[in-house]
Amino acid sequence: MKKTDKPIADQHHQTFEGIRQFDAEGNEYWTARQLARVLEYSEYRHFLPVIERAREACRNSGHPEADHFEDVLDMVEIGSGAKRQVPDVHLSRYACYLIVQNGDPAKPVIANGQTYFALQTRRQELRDDETFARLSEDDKRLAIRNELATHNKHLAAAAKDAGVETSLDYAIFQDHGYKGLYGGRGAKDIHAAKGLKKSQKILDHMGSTELAANLFRATQTEEKLRRERVRGKQKANQTHFEVGKKVRQTIADLGGTMPEALPTPEAGIQQLEKGRKKLEKKK
Repeated sequence: MKKTDKPIADQHHQTFEGIRQFDAEGNEYWTARQLARVLEYSEYRHFLPVIERAREACRNSGHPEADHFEDVLDMVEIGSGAKRQVPDVHLSRYACYLIVQNGDPAKPVIANGQTYFALQTRRQELRDDETFARLSEDDKRLAIRNELATHNKHLAAAAKDAGVETSLDYAIFQDHGYKGLYGGRGAKDIHAAKGLKKSQKILDHMGSTELAANLFRATQTEEKLRRERVRGKQKANQTHFEVGKKVRQTIADLGGTMPEALPTPEAGIQQLEKGRKKLEKKK
């Protein structure tokens, strides 16, 4: 076997990119049969239940299944130049993400796939290709903060279904997420470290990078609660903590700055919104 100095994760990430294809309109997709081989499934039929679980997760998340899973008939060679049609599925990046989330995390390729597709999916959604990248830091903050407000409502609903019912229950649940992401620091610790007044919210005083980490935490926790049908306050709290911890580890693996070490912006979200409204009135 040829030796390589590249980390296993890098090899897997390159493999995922290597099997990506594009349709006539330039839209990227992966084929289920190729992905099954990369994810080390011995036979395609063993991979079909994973696809079905991913389809269900897609429907439960409110995304149109047809936008991410396209059933097709592909031509494959069967020897001597002969070909025959076999059923396959063309998958979006989000569909691949759902598939690896429903795979066996004990496999290194699955674990690396979970990180790869999760990060790439969030980047794609947040950046909106090059549009997001061209925004100013303040506009990025506003965009992510608004998205986070929406996803926190979805997270609250998922937590309620899991048994997190009262306001106090939810505050404890949220604290577990923060402690996972911030290395044991809860909401009060973060609030104090930022030097905020009692009435000020920590999410309103984060830069775009810190907000993005928290958005990732919220979306992944919501999906995990629903996908695994978590029940009970303690299990929900532990799930939130574990997801936050996983996001923190991913940041470390990528060589990023820990969220508690990121600078606190001078202006809060409310100030930015007031400033934007004044500019709009002058126009």
